Amino acid sequence: MQYVSSSNLVAVGYDSSSQTLRIQFHNGTYDYYNVPARIYHGLMNASSKGSYHAQYIKDAYRYRRL
Repeated sequence: MQYVSSSNLVAVGYDSSSQTLRIQFHNGTYDYYNVPARIYHGLMNASSKGSYHAQYIKDAYRYRRL
């Protein structure tokens, strides 16, 4: 997990072998499944990580709250 500068996200981690993206928010931590590496890199390079998450990740991938 890597801490990020964001008002909504706290930290982000990615397991390339399982394509699992883990995002820690202020209100909980979620695993997103079958996420391509390009989406992870896009998130990490986005100027607004919260907006990127809402646009490209939130409703596009199966997830589970931990």
